[in-house]
Amino acid sequence: MSEKKTRRIWDVPDDELLHHGHTACQGCGGALSMRLALKALGENTVITIPACCWTIIAGGFPGHALKVPVFHTAFETAAIVATGIKGGLNMTGRKEVISMAWAGDGGTFDIGIQALSGAAERGEDIIYVVYDNEAYMNTGIQRSGATPVGAWTTTTPYKRPNPRPKKNLMEIMAAHRIPYAATATPAFPEDLIRKFRKAKALAGKGLRFIHILSPCPPGWKMASDYSIHVARLAVESRVFPLYEIEDGGKSYTINYWPKGIPVEDYLKIQGRFRHLFRPGGEKWLEAFKQDIEDKWNTLVQKHIATHGTTDNIPRGFYK
Repeated sequence: MSEKKTRRIWDVPDDELLHHGHTACQGCGGALSMRLALKALGENTVITIPACCWTIIAGGFPGHALKVPVFHTAFETAAIVATGIKGGLNMTGRKEVISMAWAGDGGTFDIGIQALSGAAERGEDIIYVVYDNEAYMNTGIQRSGATPVGAWTTTTPYKRPNPRPKKNLMEIMAAHRIPYAATATPAFPEDLIRKFRKAKALAGKGLRFIHILSPCPPGWKMASDYSIHVARLAVESRVFPLYEIEDGGKSYTINYWPKGIPVEDYLKIQGRFRHLFRPGGEKWLEAFKQDIEDKWNTLVQKHIATHGTTDNIPRGFYK
């Protein structure tokens, strides 16, 4: 019987720079995102990892989950250590090697934002990535600046859920006039890989920032096989739009125009939002929906300011 030929759908390189057998939880969005990012960047990459889940995923000496050099550092220092590594690479004549900081939301939105802001303001030649699982997951699911309004965490229990909207870090980074900032998710691998390739191509132009929504089954209280599904729902419900900010904050492009499905479809899968659908949760649900609507409408206006009308744009990737 002749072998059946299959057509490759995704433009995803075959190269693997993440070893089998790492210690990530089942369904970890952060592990899959790293795997895809390294496919785009290649082996000439050095990664700086502060205290976060990926400190554990990478594994302890002498074993290691990654096939590229890694420097583990303190919680607040990812950006500055990646900057120092890039300086050392330049001094030794290895300017082609990419220095990437890879940090969680706690080490980016909160504890590491000073170092990140300084590196962005100085125009340091690094790629900074936040894999955002919306809480301090490695230390017990505590609230971070990335935690959505109304969400349960161990420090914002369901009777007193998180009262503040999620920090808009993309706008904070755009205010630094960096050459490139983008959002991504492992549910759209071609988009993620394209954005890392673009960030790599902008070497020497300043700090490039990529914000990845990284589903966390234990922290989001959902089954491990829902990670990709829930990440897609985040995009389709406009909770996490896929877009780029370029030219020092002047150009906004929504890369994927979502279906606009109900936000409830995204929330109901996750136990951390279960209380929003119980008596008394209505105000938190409305606050969540209003925050998403306000941010989406603002983003659309910025896209229009860059590209003109959005009339006749079909659902899917913007060309």
